[in-house]
Amino acid sequence: MSRNQLSDLRTYPRPTGPSRGKNGIAGFTMLEILISLVIVLLGVLGLAALIIRSNQAEMESYQRVQALMLAQDMADRINANRKVITCYSNGATGMQLGTGYSGTPACAAGNTQQNARAVADMTAWNSLLTGSAEVLSGSNVGAMIGARGCVDQIDPATQTYIVSVAWQGLAATAAPGNTCGLNLYGTDSLRRVVSVTLRIGTLL
Repeated sequence: MSRNQLSDLRTYPRPTGPSRGKNGIAGFTMLEILISLVIVLLGVLGLAALIIRSNQAEMESYQRVQALMLAQDMADRINANRKVITCYSNGATGMQLGTGYSGTPACAAGNTQQNARAVADMTAWNSLLTGSAEVLSGSNVGAMIGARGCVDQIDPATQTYIVSVAWQGLAATAAPGNTCGLNLYGTDSLRRVVSVTLRIGTLL
């Protein structure tokens, strides 16, 4: 092989495989960027859903703690004025306070002072259920969503009563067996209830 032929081989080497032009490189880079953006977007959406769920769980927990405190508050009030416990439950009819409360019915049990104490207790509890303990921009925000309190007579012979607090949850769950606030929150799977059972002893 002559020197000229060798020079030609060095100057014009034979192609050894496929090559990408500038357009091919740019197109492949753009595809990589789009795939990366999709992955990042999915991650951000997942994080946003996690934050929303976390806030929802925090709110549910806060409302439950508030409800337990309110239920115990009324149980303590009744214990302090137990001789007219039927005033708190409106006899066997049951009493419901909070959202939709229309006023305390008259009670003939006990003396005037005990009756006045019962009315004052229920008025104060109603205010707590409607959130008057904390006000923001003129609105009551110190209680649960749609809070309602119930005092029901379970067994007059043993003087057993139940104090319940119902409110609206943020996500559907199993409907509670307690009837406080029943059918007042749209779907019953959004209704939440906590309760405290009272049994007033008879001293001999």
